[in-house]
Amino acid sequence: MSDFQPYEIIEGDYDKGMVLLADHATNLLPAGYGDLGLPQTAFKRHIAFDIGVEGLIRNLASRLSVPAVMSRFSRLLIDPNRGEDDPTLIMKISDGAIIPGNRDITQEEWDLRLNSFHRPYHNAVDGVLGRVGRQTGKAPLVFSLHSYTPFWKAFARPWHAAVLWDTDHRAVTPLIAKLNAAGDIMVGDNEPYDGALKGDTMYRHCMVKGIAHALLEVRQDLIADEAGIAAWAERLAPIFAAMNDDPTLHEYQTFASRTGPY
Repeated sequence: MSDFQPYEIIEGDYDKGMVLLADHATNLLPAGYGDLGLPQTAFKRHIAFDIGVEGLIRNLASRLSVPAVMSRFSRLLIDPNRGEDDPTLIMKISDGAIIPGNRDITQEEWDLRLNSFHRPYHNAVDGVLGRVGRQTGKAPLVFSLHSYTPFWKAFARPWHAAVLWDTDHRAVTPLIAKLNAAGDIMVGDNEPYDGALKGDTMYRHCMVKGIAHALLEVRQDLIADEAGIAAWAERLAPIFAAMNDDPTLHEYQTFASRTGPY
């Protein structure tokens, strides 16, 4: 486990002022954890990672020449998009799948996963955001990339993409407008999920610090292969670039979260 890298920093031009994040980029586990008692098929499902996001973040970082940080461990091990005090930080059951390796987890193991995976990832995010801020003298603009399943139980999700947020709408409003402008997709506004989650990545690194941000989810069937990833990167790159040129999105501003006081 000592040689397992819990995050990857994709280098880019820090002077551009934009940072991309991917909390659930991979389905990897350190060798010492085996498969957490799960069949290999579980690691191809959304319970293990956000399908398509690794390829999308690499493509976008390359097109935009901006830095990105992505996790390199499965959310089944520990979820980096949860606060440290969140009871769903280490899941014992996820979408009907019991996770034997998490079922009887000890406090010692809980703390080990925090210190070995969760905290290093967030320290890396802090480091990249801090470097952008120091080099530009302004707040970075942050986009966090996720994906969601096309169905939830029997419900077919109609949205092609979704923008999730808490109360800081500065990057959200233009992102939704620009996505809708093409006229060929349906965009969810805090659907199928609500973006207000105390302690999650956007709360911790952006809401609390006053950094403009948006969490973008793309439906997994649309980025399940290289062609889909390339198409969505081509769609998103000019939108992100145009937004990054807006000086108002590089200001630090405080917004009260719907999840309660900081």
